[in-house]
Amino acid sequence: MRANKIRVLIVDDSAVVRQTLSNLLEDDPEIEVMGTASDPFVAADRIAEEIPDVITLDIEMPRMDGLTFLKMIMTQHPVPVVICSSLADQGAQSTLRALDYGAVDIITKPRVGTRQYLEDSRTAICDVVKAAASARLGKPHIEHVIQPKLTADVILPQATHAMAETTEKVIVVGASTGGTEALKSLLETLPSDAPGIVIVQHMPELFTRAFANRLNGLCAITVKEAETNDTVLRGRALIAPGNHHLLLRRSGARYFVEIKDGPLVCRHRPSVDVLFRSAARYAGPNAVGVILTGMGDDGARGMLEMKHAGAFNIAQDEATSVVFGMPKEAIKLDGVHKVLSLSQIPAAILKHGA
Repeated sequence: MRANKIRVLIVDDSAVVRQTLSNLLEDDPEIEVMGTASDPFVAADRIAEEIPDVITLDIEMPRMDGLTFLKMIMTQHPVPVVICSSLADQGAQSTLRALDYGAVDIITKPRVGTRQYLEDSRTAICDVVKAAASARLGKPHIEHVIQPKLTADVILPQATHAMAETTEKVIVVGASTGGTEALKSLLETLPSDAPGIVIVQHMPELFTRAFANRLNGLCAITVKEAETNDTVLRGRALIAPGNHHLLLRRSGARYFVEIKDGPLVCRHRPSVDVLFRSAARYAGPNAVGVILTGMGDDGARGMLEMKHAGAFNIAQDEATSVVFGMPKEAIKLDGVHKVLSLSQIPAAILKHGA
């Protein structure tokens, strides 16, 4: 555990959001809310007095919008920034631009809901803030140990044997903090006839569709937010919708996906472990697993199951990871065959997915 608490500055024009977010973060013993600000000008004054470890930043605010303020922060004094956004299509597009400008991750604004909803929100928000504090911004990152809540057993029981190998391969990918840019770099490099790809990126609901649409406009392959019964095809990548688990299934020689509700697995929904376990069961030696930058251990056990089922597994190396948590845990469990830089992974996918 970190010796000193992670100091967070909350920047949002809504007093209700500032208070709710403060309460959720202060419940975590590793986090301290050092202050709040109603707009970027107040935030600038607070930062002049004390530099926070992490800033949570709204996009739509009076006097100065969050994107403009973010660019100023990254130019003048880089600090890990987490965008706190509402669930709106226009907001989703602005939030994705914020990732281009240097924001580390995204959370959705907490709202009134059931006790379970608030607990899930607290878990997700606190984990993102801790990951942001660990992110590489030109300085060494700090690891935080996260204990998983539930395993993939709650979504898909572990198989006793893997399916026999066929000629068709499928690529399954898991990513978290820093993964949006890593996935963009990876997918942009792949040719239009690349093997079919199924992806879990830890990202809030709605933003995954905007993210998929954005990648679809940049890549030679087709990229879309996954829907139940979507077929896994060459030249196509399917991304798990936020707040839903994504499983790989197989019918004869055809791979398809299933969207499934359920509890958080390894503190996440969607969970990489759930996708990887389904790949171990339904693809076995036909699968190539890739685990990219991210905090925690989601995907590590699933990747080991894939290895035992005959899959070939790749982990992103520490030097090119924003947070070397998920790859590190998969490597520690001996679930990985190759540790490669981000730029080397596309060629390995094409080689082992041929």
